[in-house]
Amino acid sequence: MKRSAGSYITTTTSGEAVLAFVPHALPPTVPPLSMDAYDAQNRAAELALARLSGVSGLVPSVDWLLYSAIRKEALLTSQIEGTQATLTDLFDEEAGLEINNTDDIEEVTNYLRAFRMVRENLRDANGLPISVRLICDAHRLLLNGVRGTGKQPGELRRSQNWIGGTRPGNAVFVPPPADQIANLLGDLERFIHTNPPALPPLVNIALVHAQFETIHPFLDGNGRIGRLLIAALLEHWGVQREPLMYLSGYLKRHQSEYYRLLSSIRTEGNWEAWISFFLEGVTAAAAEAEFGIIEIASLVAADRRRLLDSPKSGSAAYRLFELLPMMPRFTVERVRQKLGTSFPTANAAVKTLYELGIVCETTGQKKNRSFSYQSYIELLAK
Repeated sequence: MKRSAGSYITTTTSGEAVLAFVPHALPPTVPPLSMDAYDAQNRAAELALARLSGVSGLVPSVDWLLYSAIRKEALLTSQIEGTQATLTDLFDEEAGLEINNTDDIEEVTNYLRAFRMVRENLRDANGLPISVRLICDAHRLLLNGVRGTGKQPGELRRSQNWIGGTRPGNAVFVPPPADQIANLLGDLERFIHTNPPALPPLVNIALVHAQFETIHPFLDGNGRIGRLLIAALLEHWGVQREPLMYLSGYLKRHQSEYYRLLSSIRTEGNWEAWISFFLEGVTAAAAEAEFGIIEIASLVAADRRRLLDSPKSGSAAYRLFELLPMMPRFTVERVRQKLGTSFPTANAAVKTLYELGIVCETTGQKKNRSFSYQSYIELLAK
């Protein structure tokens, strides 16, 4: 039986009458979703996340893993929207080094700020829960001072938007009219906080993400906020204690299928195909993250052993080495500040790691040199 995911209403925008889509509240009904179809996929995805959580104990500090995972997610979710920034650009910006595409990097760092703010709220007993207000606060940070800054950051849209096409009349999709947004998001918020949850957490997250993208409540930044919501909900529903899995890599690789399946919900009520794709993505992304952690743990352990076995290594060199996973690009001055030591001591520590082949010099200059933990960056960028 074919299912309707919403209804169309006629609205006038930019001088032409168009059909805007207003989704039904979650969960899908008539017919309701059958969990039998997803039981095996859902179990596989939950198991992959559990394995990922377990393997995180291979490294001395989970902060290393969070540092890289959150940055990869920020980068990839921004690349889906067309930014050209790379991981090296992001690490260079954090190291205070010169970069070319500063606008793109600002968009990525804004996502990091928004993500951090949402996590802080969720982990604070007095913080905001996942809510329209928290989503708007994240949106304000996301668009602050970058492309889209003139499109009402932090505010629900007050005008009609559309996706694809050159005008509303030839658009691929016209989201709900602005006067429907507050009620639709209110329904979504109630669904998120239904206790007990209507369906298994990962299925609920798939539903919420698709519903948010259909509502398209902002004039810009909907895709990134919708994907940030995935990470927030993984934590909210206790599926993932730490954001070690980055789903945007999978969505970017399958971008046309991602968009096609979201569209098929609206046109055919086909929630099933989207949920199946989403669960498959979680399983694949968790397995990739698990493999990546094992590779990073192996690299860092081998390099640490090389340092410990060297007669040249001293305490400053060892302290610097332990900083590398969260400071993969650096200058001697940055090392001096981080270690709270003198410039000659910092320089000697860098020289030790350089001579052991753990880090490389990237400028080819005698002065103002910068260094890179290149093998680590290359693993992350795979």
